[in-house]
Amino acid sequence: MRVRRLDPILVDRIAAGEVIERPASAVKELVENALDAGASRIDVAIEAGGRRLIRVIDDGCGMSAEDLALAVERHATSKIPDGDLSAIATLGFRGEALPSIAAVADLTIDARAAGAEMGAQIRVEAGEKRGLKASNWPRGARVEARDLFAATPARLKFLKSERAETAAVVDVVKRLAMANPAVRFSFAADMGASFDYPACGASEEGRARRIGQALGTDFADNAIALRAEREGFRLEGLAGLPTFHRANALMQFVYVNGRPVRDRLFSGAIRAAYLDFLSHDRHPALALFLECDPHIVDVNVHPAKAEVRFSDPGRARGLVVGALKEALASALHRSADTPARAALEVLAERARTASGREWSPASGGGFSSFGGAPRNRPFDWDLRGSPSAPAGFAAAPQAAFDVGPPSADSRPAAAPPAAAAVETPLGAARAQLHETYIVAQTKDGLVIVDQHAAHERLVYEKLKAQREAEGVARQLLLVPRVVELDETRLDALLSAQEELAALGLALEPFGPGAALVRETPAALGDIDVGRLIEDIADLLAEEGDARGLTRRLDALLARVACHHSVRAGRRLTGEEMNALLREMERTPGAGQCNHGRPTYVELKLADIEKLFGRS
Repeated sequence: MRVRRLDPILVDRIAAGEVIERPASAVKELVENALDAGASRIDVAIEAGGRRLIRVIDDGCGMSAEDLALAVERHATSKIPDGDLSAIATLGFRGEALPSIAAVADLTIDARAAGAEMGAQIRVEAGEKRGLKASNWPRGARVEARDLFAATPARLKFLKSERAETAAVVDVVKRLAMANPAVRFSFAADMGASFDYPACGASEEGRARRIGQALGTDFADNAIALRAEREGFRLEGLAGLPTFHRANALMQFVYVNGRPVRDRLFSGAIRAAYLDFLSHDRHPALALFLECDPHIVDVNVHPAKAEVRFSDPGRARGLVVGALKEALASALHRSADTPARAALEVLAERARTASGREWSPASGGGFSSFGGAPRNRPFDWDLRGSPSAPAGFAAAPQAAFDVGPPSADSRPAAAPPAAAAVETPLGAARAQLHETYIVAQTKDGLVIVDQHAAHERLVYEKLKAQREAEGVARQLLLVPRVVELDETRLDALLSAQEELAALGLALEPFGPGAALVRETPAALGDIDVGRLIEDIADLLAEEGDARGLTRRLDALLARVACHHSVRAGRRLTGEEMNALLREMERTPGAGQCNHGRPTYVELKLADIEKLFGRS
């Protein structure tokens, strides 16, 4: 079989597969080009999920006819005039986007450079140029890609539904809009997922407003602002409260020098920072913006430009983990308001359907009955304080209105709440229900606390603080254990020897391919030393530090906290309940238990009054 050169158009179609994987990839490249052109407004429109049409219009610097003819050639770009790949300051730089799109679609570009007498238009159909001609386009550029992947129909089989592809495009545009709040973004689609984000300015306040536009007020209301700086790195953004979590990582937005990235380094750092607060199958919501010298980050890792490499990844990761942990600690007992809203929705639904009657706030807060009983007729109260039914109703027995005594010594009549306690964030304890839930009165509502979940978090944080203050207790093995490992894992294990010793695991090299373990953390008790060392060696080889053992110790402390905390079903006095509330207010992470569930729900008085039609 003879060796021959591939057809240039076929080469372009093969290369396009790395850059343009789906319609969202094409939109990303075109919007990035518009941003690099200095646009102050970008309008994006798609049809059929981007397969039938992608249109991007901007008011940037535009292009001359000569530049336009060259722009659709592979590896032609205006982004790196000095050819220095070590300090890339633009979103695009490879010169592959436009020719890749042109190789798999029908591409038309209208552009006009600032000060030019007229614009120019070029069309490339499935990699073949159709010529350059004059255009009356007024300013900036308009790029239209029609019939995406028509030249490579095999790729169409791997696309998802039009709705799913539209959602992917929306995500791409939102990510770029969040990093560029000074630019107005509009998006239109035939699937109905349209939006228009006015320009918010380049300030920190503008970025916060743009994040609110893109992610909604729910995220802004349940997030913590963070700001940190270390050794040439600066990190800013918003970190969602642990109780504001999601089933996937789609609400995690990370940027490096304004470039949206999806990188294992950041996903691992985020997971480590939230490790104490979320279960393994839940993901936090956040928006992080990392700025650094372009010389210390490589964005030329993959044609899609979604991955980056740092000259010192440990420094970048440490900053992210530390800043997130500090922000979460500063939140103390704060919890997301989503559980409270869910509770209010449940209560409202039950109020509407209680006893076969539909609640009707428009009718004065009364009920509209499905039967023939009178509507909105008040009960008459006799001198003994018990209701007597109006004519036509049988009197209800008095026992129906009796309630049992509370299961704690904080009866409202016997122990009125202290004014100072009511003013605190979690209020003054008023009762204990079902020996499980503490009801507290605040100045503008009430708080319901799960006593076991709350105390579990308090005990866990105390155990961690004790470990940090006094160190990890060690247990000397009567017979040192020899563990055999391959060279890669053994090197990774021995390189972290000092760090492991600080965590209570003392080991040393024992000839070629083996380590000798002399001490283990006493808290782990009687364990399989060989399996522990193998697990830690695997994590060290993959992640480069001793987080594996730290996770094991933290997991053990969490179990100890769970078993040694106040159990559901235990009666508490008023003093005990108030002490628990005050301790929650002082403890970081007290808004959620060790499994990521909220420890309390706060209901505002205004929302409660709405349930009764009083507002």
